[in-house]
Amino acid sequence: MEIAQSRQKSYADHGRRPLEFEECDHVFLRVTPKLGLRGVFKTKKPCSRYIGPYQIIRRIGSVSYQLALPPSMSGMHDVFHVSQLRKFIPDPFQPVELEPVDLNPDLTYQPDPVRIVDRDVKVLCNKQIPIVEVEWEQSTNGEFPWELYRRC
Repeated sequence: MEIAQSRQKSYADHGRRPLEFEECDHVFLRVTPKLGLRGVFKTKKPCSRYIGPYQIIRRIGSVSYQLALPPSMSGMHDVFHVSQLRKFIPDPFQPVELEPVDLNPDLTYQPDPVRIVDRDVKVLCNKQIPIVEVEWEQSTNGEFPWELYRRC
């Protein structure tokens, strides 16, 4: 039984990596874009985005860290779970240009659309739902998601 348990543990731990940071380390903070209701049409997920780097002030418990956030993010809680952080590895040969990101209190941001690529009507049961294919400002690979058409 112990052999089977240790084998299963090795299988489960194969894809995991231990994340531990020290005080004064710099980390990126994970935020997710809010791009409408993508789950309705089973389209691709939005790419996750990391902002920062931010300095770790102190460790709280075994999996939480307090970050030194800028004054523009003062309305946000400054303690984050280790799963929301990614280690910052500085490259001395490449300067990093940081662009400001306006975050909502729930760590999401609203990107700006660049253009509408295509229009379509999705038929579900007896409903007709207008959708548009939108090129967003962070689209880099040429794939544009389908979004619900909302008139402003």
